[in-house]
Amino acid sequence: MMGRMGTEGAGFRLIAGRYRLEERVGRGGMGVVWRASDQVLGRQVAVKELLSDDSLPDDDARRRRDRTFREARAVCQLRHPHIIVVHDVVEQDERPYLVMELIDGCSLAERIDRQGPADAAEAARIGIALLSAVRTAHEAGVLHRDIKPANVLIESGTDRVVLTDFGIAQVEGATTLTETGSFVGSPEYTAPERMSGLRTGPESDLWSLGALLCTVLSGESPFRRDSLGGILHAVVTDEIRPPAEAEPLLPVVRGLLERDPDRRLGAADAERMLRTYLATGRTPDAPGGNGTAGAHGGGLIHRIGAVRTPKAPTPYSPTQLDLPYGGPPPPPPAPVRTPADPAPARSSPRGLLVAALLVAALAGAGVSAAALLLHRDGDGGGGTPGGTATTPATRTGTGGTALSPTPTGKGGTALSPTPTGTGPSPSPTPTSGTTGAHTAPSGYRTARDPAGFSLAVPEGFTRSPQGQRVFYLSRGETFRLGVRIGAPQPGGPEGVMSRSAASGPSTNPGYHDGRVIRTTHDGHPAALWEFTWDGFSAAEGPRHTYDLCWEENGLLYDVWVSAPVGQVQEAREYFDVAVDTFSVTGV
Repeated sequence: MMGRMGTEGAGFRLIAGRYRLEERVGRGGMGVVWRASDQVLGRQVAVKELLSDDSLPDDDARRRRDRTFREARAVCQLRHPHIIVVHDVVEQDERPYLVMELIDGCSLAERIDRQGPADAAEAARIGIALLSAVRTAHEAGVLHRDIKPANVLIESGTDRVVLTDFGIAQVEGATTLTETGSFVGSPEYTAPERMSGLRTGPESDLWSLGALLCTVLSGESPFRRDSLGGILHAVVTDEIRPPAEAEPLLPVVRGLLERDPDRRLGAADAERMLRTYLATGRTPDAPGGNGTAGAHGGGLIHRIGAVRTPKAPTPYSPTQLDLPYGGPPPPPPAPVRTPADPAPARSSPRGLLVAALLVAALAGAGVSAAALLLHRDGDGGGGTPGGTATTPATRTGTGGTALSPTPTGKGGTALSPTPTGTGPSPSPTPTSGTTGAHTAPSGYRTARDPAGFSLAVPEGFTRSPQGQRVFYLSRGETFRLGVRIGAPQPGGPEGVMSRSAASGPSTNPGYHDGRVIRTTHDGHPAALWEFTWDGFSAAEGPRHTYDLCWEENGLLYDVWVSAPVGQVQEAREYFDVAVDTFSVTGV
């Protein structure tokens, strides 16, 4: 048993009447991490005990505690194979605790210390995982704000990369300094606009990823100096010199370490460039030459009238959030929750440096550089909307048709309706409404979605818009039915599904038995992607996904269902009914 914390030894502490703390496994400026046992579900978890700041007045301490809960609950909504799963947020003796999945492994910082720097291929693999993770967080309006090697875990046995420690993460719109002037984050990995206090947005996390890639490749951050003031000066004004080891990935590193956040390389482009490197051994230039000049210059470079090249298509997985297919299509899909940070007035490098040196002065006066910060008085907002069924889905029969691949005579297959064999055929009269010319079977209802489509979903499923996607979820999210509408992509539906399948192992832990079948849907080009994966956590368990993508009237439609592997027959029925009854209604 580890040393005592608070008033009790770890082996005797029971948090929220459920989580028994067993062993301290880590400690940082923000809190203590314990290995713990969930007495209700009988599983091992990690519990982060957030330390209090006794120097704060009672009102400030209470506001910070309230913000901790609001923002931690926003992080709880994130679902991604490379983001730590937060199971619960509880309070004990007026102190917040985060209950997370327990990762058997070490931090990226510990791995670098023990094994030394990684090669370019391993750095690219780590970068791809983290870029995919931050894209999901940013789509939900959540900023991490402290991405560094110590906050990245590498799982033993699988080498899965997991972004953790969202303890100072904040829904977008926060500032950099607390009411008392405390700085939040790790200066060596903090973007210059955050150093200056002018701006905090998704771009700041991308700067941190650029510095992290340099550390993975060379063993240390390019901004490491002997003092905090030296670090701030290096970040804000010194010439940025990526290490020689970064040469294979230099276009990505330079693009991410662009001092002007408006010109910084985007997450989707950076991920695409790293994937290209793994596939070809060569890293392409950033779109429009973005990030090459600014990385060498001493200050912010303004290009009047510069135009960004449209973002290239990137693989995606129906199990997680992502960015639009090449931009919003006409007609528009459901309203997209995108982080919005008004661009501030431009400041000169001198102004940035003065602000940064002010922060250094505050730090020199004894202000903590790693304090837990949750500053905004408002509720913050920006969490991913969630929806769970209030009543379980009920069924009186299968009521659907199976989509079976059959030859088309042109080198492809058509999805032909065939009986599922698991129950009676659909009733000829609607029980819950109709979808276009299709009848909603018994046990289903017609969902006329504001995104411009309708389809039949099981009764009890609730709508949950998440980024560019609209989900209909069963109680407890056991079954997840999703729809996405976007612009056509190179290679058509088969190209989209093939790219997604190729990236399946990096986007879905334990991905296997994946296959893409070229087909048609109502006479339109289509592709069916089917695969099995391990789920986002051990508690969730293995899952199976059916995903149909097709082009129609100049748009790309995607409908999928994900479910536990033990319930694939029911999932296939939901999938068949959804596809068979899907209809475009307009907005």
